[in-house]
Amino acid sequence: QVQLVESGGGLVQAGGSLRLSCAASGRIFSINDMGWYRQTPGKQRELVGTITSTGSVNYVDSVKGRFTISRDNAKNSVDLQMNSLKPDDTAVYYCFAVIASRVPRVFSDYWGRGTQVTVSS
Repeated sequence: QVQLVESGGGLVQAGGSLRLSCAASGRIFSINDMGWYRQTPGKQRELVGTITSTGSVNYVDSVKGRFTISRDNAKNSVDLQMNSLKPDDTAVYYCFAVIASRVPRVFSDYWGRGTQVTVSS
């Protein structure tokens, strides 16, 4: 089976930076999109950004210019560099990946367990 494991969350002051990492492991034929969502209590999970296998990225407007997504296809990993953090960025951040695991070219969504990011004012 496939596992996605996040790391790098924590507590930071407003204006500071954090870098989240996520690595996929297990039976993997190929990975399409990877990216990050975030969720705060009582709210729906929000897409932060995605990156395709060829490196094209998209971000939600609220993080453009502050967050950067990158990936290492050789390591099946995706990172989220977060700069100029704001208290509104406080959330649990979830890594996701669209992976062909059981059968080549048949893709499913996989999720990490989440990592807490807290930005203090």
